[in-house]
Amino acid sequence: MDSTPISNSQRVDAYLAEARPLDSGDLDHLHQLAVSVFWPHRARDLRLLMSLGQGYLALDEIERVLASGMYFEMGTDFAMIGMMMTAPRLQARGAGRWLLDRILADCAGRDLRLNATRQAYRLYASAGFVPVVTVHQRQGLVPEAGLPEISTVYPVRALQKNDLPALQALDRVAFGAERHAVLGALFAVSEGTLAVRDGAPVGFALIRDFGRGRVIGPVVAQDEAMAMALIAPLIQRHPGQFLRIDTSCDSRVFVDFLNAAGLLEYDTVTQMRLGKQRGGDGPVRTFGLAAHTLG
Repeated sequence: MDSTPISNSQRVDAYLAEARPLDSGDLDHLHQLAVSVFWPHRARDLRLLMSLGQGYLALDEIERVLASGMYFEMGTDFAMIGMMMTAPRLQARGAGRWLLDRILADCAGRDLRLNATRQAYRLYASAGFVPVVTVHQRQGLVPEAGLPEISTVYPVRALQKNDLPALQALDRVAFGAERHAVLGALFAVSEGTLAVRDGAPVGFALIRDFGRGRVIGPVVAQDEAMAMALIAPLIQRHPGQFLRIDTSCDSRVFVDFLNAAGLLEYDTVTQMRLGKQRGGDGPVRTFGLAAHTLG
């Protein structure tokens, strides 16, 4: 990558923008930007993300927020990129690429992953990211009648406080990088289920408050049958409520299961990487993302 220093200021359309690191006082700025691009994040969701990552804000001369970008270091050699937002009036004017270049410089030497919206796909492709898989955003109201019973050979129980190390170990295999801090933060604000085989944990699913309702994820399992066994109890506890799951699994049995639960396809993003591919080839894999931003 070009080692030329990246300026702290840049003209964006008619605005002279200044980039500065995000700090704890920027929650309102980030929330304003999320609202402007119609993202569902509430203040609580952004507060969680800000506690786990770092990034930049671009503001004009009178402190109006123009763009944002964040990254989340996981282990010593990997990071997720997310919260790349640009005010609608300034999209395609260079602010996003300016902040992305700053983040790429900060993350030099790390393998990177992100989930690209249709609008941002070309930006990331121009920076060298390559597509990996389509992620389906599925959401909706759970039917009052709940889910039909599903047969399972996997014993599933509710998560307990001492299950966190097992979740972190399973996630490390499925995700392909160490994100112990992320799992710890999510575990603290989630409920969930654990699949057990021969007395050992073999899969899990979490659910927490997010956006308009609740989001299921991450979900780590050996196969679709285990994933459904983990997810079903979480759905059944929320009749009439708004749930969401982000998944790259598009097998017919899994899609039919989610459709029956009222979680219909709403949108898609493209998972992209810069560096080597990680995860997805071990004994467990990810059936539900923690979030677009966290993977």
